[in-house]
Amino acid sequence: MITFINRFTVTGPAAEFERVFDETSEFFAAQPGFLGHRLVRHTSDPAAYVNIADWQDDASFQQALRQPEFAPHRAALRELSTGEPNLYAAVSERVA
Repeated sequence: MITFINRFTVTGPAAEFERVFDETSEFFAAQPGFLGHRLVRHTSDPAAYVNIADWQDDASFQQALRQPEFAPHRAALRELSTGEPNLYAAVSERVA
């Protein structure tokens, strides 16, 4: 499993960003290898969001990004925000 983390700074209306992100989430949810995600918003900086998404593997994630249907989602998010996307591999995990 890999984890994709993208820190967004929203430059447009927050409600519009969340709507566009939700549409993008629907796209990714239909892609092979997508395991799930969480979009969280900073508690004291309303322009700061973080998307944390789990994928089966890097190949599945990269294949989803190459889909032509992803291009409009990418463009819409870029109109409303800047992002800092990175891939991570788990080193340790503990759950209650």
